Amino acid sequence: MTETSRAEVREDPGRPDAAVPAIELRGVGKTFQSSGESVAAVRELDLEIAQGEFFSLLGPSGCGKTTTMRMIAGFEEPTAGVVRLLGRDVTGVPPNRRDVNMVFQSYALFPHMSVFENVAFGLRRKGVAKREIAERVGAMLEIVDLAGRERRRPAALSGGQQQRVALARALVNRPRALLLDEPLGALDLKLRQAMQVELKRIQREVGITFVYVTHDQGEALTMSDRIAVMNDGAVEQLGTPREIYEHPATRFTAGFIGTSNLLAGEVTEVVGERAVLAYGPDGRIEVPLRGGPGVAAGERLELTVRPEKIGIGTDAPGGGLCGVRGTVTEVVYLGTSTNYNVTTATGADVVVFLQNATSADDIAVRGDGVWLSWDPRHSYAIGAAK
Repeated sequence: MTETSRAEVREDPGRPDAAVPAIELRGVGKTFQSSGESVAAVRELDLEIAQGEFFSLLGPSGCGKTTTMRMIAGFEEPTAGVVRLLGRDVTGVPPNRRDVNMVFQSYALFPHMSVFENVAFGLRRKGVAKREIAERVGAMLEIVDLAGRERRRPAALSGGQQQRVALARALVNRPRALLLDEPLGALDLKLRQAMQVELKRIQREVGITFVYVTHDQGEALTMSDRIAVMNDGAVEQLGTPREIYEHPATRFTAGFIGTSNLLAGEVTEVVGERAVLAYGPDGRIEVPLRGGPGVAAGERLELTVRPEKIGIGTDAPGGGLCGVRGTVTEVVYLGTSTNYNVTTATGADVVVFLQNATSADDIAVRGDGVWLSWDPRHSYAIGAAK
């Protein structure tokens, strides 16, 4: 596809100042009535989503992410707060008058129409000239890698191709934002992973704001510029994929994003911006406190460390590393890596991921006593231990 045709797809002379958020939620809440009781699905949510950003709402079922998206689209009205699109208050404005499109898990393609006609449907409804329809649909089909399949019916396409038709149909109208509600959920694992990369590529090419709802942490980490982790109707943490994975702010985020080991110990001293914790009879952990919770000697502190950051061996670590003693309870060989489950001297369960980069031989077997070690900068304080 030429640079000129890409520019034509993105052309939008009425685009407002880029500093204005594409989507803004201020104090937005949604309460439903169930069996005579009020149930808060979303609680006083404040969010700003930038123009051209790939933004994900991530969380378990029932956390409020889909309700939040439906309020952005206009399918649900908030019981409190304001929804703004490009600075304009659209609270109470019906969906057909909001400059956003939505893609669902069920693609809802017209089975009797060709790929071209499915994509052109919205443009025909708007009365766009035939020549412009042909140009815009053709350019969009190139972007979603469906050029040459214009005459096919949906039944003749794979699941991934049908997904791309649904995307093209939504994007050809040049919305200010595209809302995607778990659109890859119906695909098998391999195709879903391939489509994650495709979605990010398409979003980058068209330059439109994407808001993506998912419960799949891998999807969110792969595609997003920023992620809002939601729980019980509120945002637990907002940040880039790296920030959320490497520095979880709450126990929920640490447990929901990837695999995380939660440990707790008593602070024996605070040295500069690090707390030193005693762990078991001879274990020692250091935890950076910069930007984290305040803590004093004698208090108990909870921390998290990721499985891939931990080493495992038979000797006590030196060189300023954190060290925890434990017993191997399970060893699982996964080809590229071996996973070790270890029960520490204080009874906590720890998972260790070791890449099989040089040898596939087990470092330890079930029942072995081992030392776990890691660099203190990979410890991350969550808060006071319960």
